Amino acid sequence: MEEKLPKIYSKKSILGFSIFLSTLFGGVLLFQNLLDVNKKKEAYTVLGISIVITILTGIIVNIPDKPISALAYVCGFAGGILLSDYFVPKYFPNEPEYPKKPIWKPLIIGIIIVGILVALAIYSASAENSY
Repeated sequence: MEEKLPKIYSKKSILGFSIFLSTLFGGVLLFQNLLDVNKKKEAYTVLGISIVITILTGIIVNIPDKPISALAYVCGFAGGILLSDYFVPKYFPNEPEYPKKPIWKPLIIGIIIVGILVALAIYSASAENSY
């Protein structure tokens, strides 16, 4: 009897979330994939690397006097490539054989988090201007 493979997030999902949200979001998807196949140590390693890349992205984007947001996409792309083209094949060499999880739940969570961050940025900017 053939072993049934668990559903995982695809390489494309991991790359897309890394580019458009942050490497941390892509890393969380890969983290979840690794937990689903009982690779806890690898999952926490990937999560730690994703956090470090996200922190470095924040630093790099804010180095210039005027932060360049396009750098965030470049860093997200680089982090996403690392996650999807290095770690996914390393831990899921037969990744195409796995059934894929839908991205709706993480997408909705990501949109909510981004919405909250945008609202906080707008609120803090309007609070600064009122003084």
